[in-house]
Amino acid sequence: MRARACACEGEEGRAEARVSRRSATLLPVSARVPLRHPRFHWAQRDVFIRRVVADCMTHECRLVRHGDRLKLDACCQYGADVDVGERDRIRARAGEIARLLVPAAADHAWFTTEERIDPDFPSGRHVRTTRFGDGCVFLAHDRRGCAIHRAAIEGGWDMRGTKPHVCRLFPLSYDSESIVLSDDYTDYSCAYDPSAPTLYQVGRDTLGDIFGAELVAAMDEAEKAILGAGLAAIA
Repeated sequence: MRARACACEGEEGRAEARVSRRSATLLPVSARVPLRHPRFHWAQRDVFIRRVVADCMTHECRLVRHGDRLKLDACCQYGADVDVGERDRIRARAGEIARLLVPAAADHAWFTTEERIDPDFPSGRHVRTTRFGDGCVFLAHDRRGCAIHRAAIEGGWDMRGTKPHVCRLFPLSYDSESIVLSDDYTDYSCAYDPSAPTLYQVGRDTLGDIFGAELVAAMDEAEKAILGAGLAAIA
């Protein structure tokens, strides 16, 4: 399981996971690739050449910018933006999820109450997961990773449409017209394994699940152009 999207500065100066506000159009031309897609017109070039550990559940994540300190599930520590449709589907599974959480987290508010307007989200509105202890409330169980994801595995139901899509995409993110890297991607040790696959290789199926086969076809074309230009993947 992997978490969250772009990290932006919150009210207390902490990173918060959310849909990216850093459009690829703000990057130098050399750092972006055009896409032939009706919604997404650009992709950040690093999506195709930077690497990430494919299974973070087997990776001991470290905070490379904070003394290389061990911090498992580090990308989940600040919570995530959640489309209100996803919030409602999480609530529909509340009994299954709450059984996995420690009692205090099960009784804790799971979401912020304010619904923010944002046209980049499927419903046009989103809330945030709350924090419990030193991480997202859905980390508060007796194993690693997300309790929503765990409930889906143990209950035999499809997490797609329920687990927040920004969590599923991480360390990829997006805005109204671009596929980009999450701002906090380079904060974590999973970004520096030279044997890992590229970000696009890891996130390709999830991009297709969320945005459709047409985007995957456009991204495949861009990847082919990048690799054809002789740009090797880097850690």
